[in-house]
Amino acid sequence: METEVKLPGREKTGIILRYLRGNWGFFIAAIALAYLNTICNAVIPQVVRVTVDSVLDSKEPDLPALLQRLLPIQELRADPLRALWIAAAAVALAAAVRGVCIYGMRVNLAKGSEGFVKNIRDSLYSHILRLSFDWHTAHATGDIIQRCTSDVEVIRVFVCNQLMEVLRTLFVVVLYVGIMLSMNWQLALVSIAFIPISLLSSGIFYGKISSRFLDADQAEGELTTCAQENLTGVRVVRAFGRERYELDRFGEKNDHFSQLWVKLGKLLSVYWASGALITCSQVMAVIVAGTAACVNSGLSLGDFLVFVTYNAALAWPVRNLGRVLSDMSKAGVSMDRVGGILRSQEEQDAPDAETVKLSGDIVFDHVTFGYEGQEVLKDVSFTIPWGSTFAILGGTGSGKSTLVLLLDRLYDLKEGQGRITIGGVDIRDIKREELRRQIGLVLQEPFLFSQTIRENIVVTRPGAGEEELRRCAGIACVDEAITELAQGYDTVVGERGVTLSGGQKQRVAIARMLLQNAPVMVFDDSLSAVDAETDVKIRRALKQRMADATVILISHRVTTLMQADKILVLDGGRVADIGTHAELISRPGIYKEIYDIQMSSDDRKLIEEGGDA
Repeated sequence: METEVKLPGREKTGIILRYLRGNWGFFIAAIALAYLNTICNAVIPQVVRVTVDSVLDSKEPDLPALLQRLLPIQELRADPLRALWIAAAAVALAAAVRGVCIYGMRVNLAKGSEGFVKNIRDSLYSHILRLSFDWHTAHATGDIIQRCTSDVEVIRVFVCNQLMEVLRTLFVVVLYVGIMLSMNWQLALVSIAFIPISLLSSGIFYGKISSRFLDADQAEGELTTCAQENLTGVRVVRAFGRERYELDRFGEKNDHFSQLWVKLGKLLSVYWASGALITCSQVMAVIVAGTAACVNSGLSLGDFLVFVTYNAALAWPVRNLGRVLSDMSKAGVSMDRVGGILRSQEEQDAPDAETVKLSGDIVFDHVTFGYEGQEVLKDVSFTIPWGSTFAILGGTGSGKSTLVLLLDRLYDLKEGQGRITIGGVDIRDIKREELRRQIGLVLQEPFLFSQTIRENIVVTRPGAGEEELRRCAGIACVDEAITELAQGYDTVVGERGVTLSGGQKQRVAIARMLLQNAPVMVFDDSLSAVDAETDVKIRRALKQRMADATVILISHRVTTLMQADKILVLDGGRVADIGTHAELISRPGIYKEIYDIQMSSDDRKLIEEGGDA
């Protein structure tokens, strides 16, 4: 797992702005409606103030000139009941406008937020598909899924809810503080004095919470990975009776995850408790100071009620602003984790990469390659003549599969590590997509999608017809097995093809590759799960089908390799020997030893009956 990348603030802002494209209108409308809602909310206490001071009492209303001309104060004083009805109607109208504003704000936020998060998900998925193979091997699947789900959701909540709340709260502070200062600046200062205290408290906790959120997020990724591995490998877990071991392993990670959140919860509890204390102190201070002002300075009852209302309405949003600021730490961690994916370099073709039709000898020229500093291939050189069948034999870890991964450019050779050419053209000068389209690859552990068998086979050629589909399946000796299934080719295989046997999965993968009709075909130990007799049948059919193709066979089974035009023997990442079957068994060496061990009487009988196909 790579070390987490901490993105600078400017880059995080850039990511947010990039994915807001096409959704700005929704957010602008939501902000405008939120501001209108705040204004309507500020009007209601003023209605109460005028009613108490100027209608029920005799104080002249302090209102704009237009409102004073429209408001018949003398008539309302003469009929208090009518004044109360008018005040109630004004409050109801303001509340109705608020309801419309809240509805419109929520609808626009929903549209904007879903558009925003859809852009992120589309970009992430597209980007991940284009990342290099070694990036995927360095990152656990569960962690990648967690970044694309939980972390994306945290970002959505922050941008679409919490950031909106920040903008609304700032407007509330400016509007309410402005009104309070215009009414009684001394009492307003009492309320304002608590705002920086709340923000300072939030800032202190923000720094403490950030690192703990990161630890919890990483622990969640490990927990997700553990669950994903066990669900995927449930047959292995059951077959070897590892349920207790896996339960203990999951429980250990789950306990660690829970403990991190308990520690985080304790810190948040202190934050919320201190915030409540500050808020209550602010409300109490305004009540005490306002009561004193009513007694000593002639502050009207209406003004006092307005101050208490505005102060309460101001205290909670400011405290909530502190919560949003503390949540920024979690959003910041999620931005780092998502941005770490987006920052990863996609596979890049050389600027002058060409679209080349593969033809000509495949040459490995002094290839040296390793993983994480450990060499797997050491100065390997050999040539695969075009149109020939070339076999590779070697022990576990000898580098057989690495040769295939390098040929398909799933890994790239760096300068000084040798080169691989096809027809004299360095494969690094060929566009990856074009190269891979012309190299068919069947792995020892083929991957099947949770779709129908038909959909799994036509992946390489979506427009292939039924006749061609079945012909390829027939060559792979799997057509008969498929037609015997209840749904035939429309049978849905389980996750990773779990409902099929190992041999059936390999043969479906061979059919899929054959449908690709590639000029280079690679079989990486792809017949290991079938019996020797089926192996012979498949190779006989493949020989007829692949007459003009360059075929690379990798296997531990000598009977699979012995009819190849040339056989390469690897040992410890080096070329130990190369030659035909007859040449290799005529001299001492690894191939001769393996041949003598594997050639049982049954294998000899198969060869005599047609295994030379």
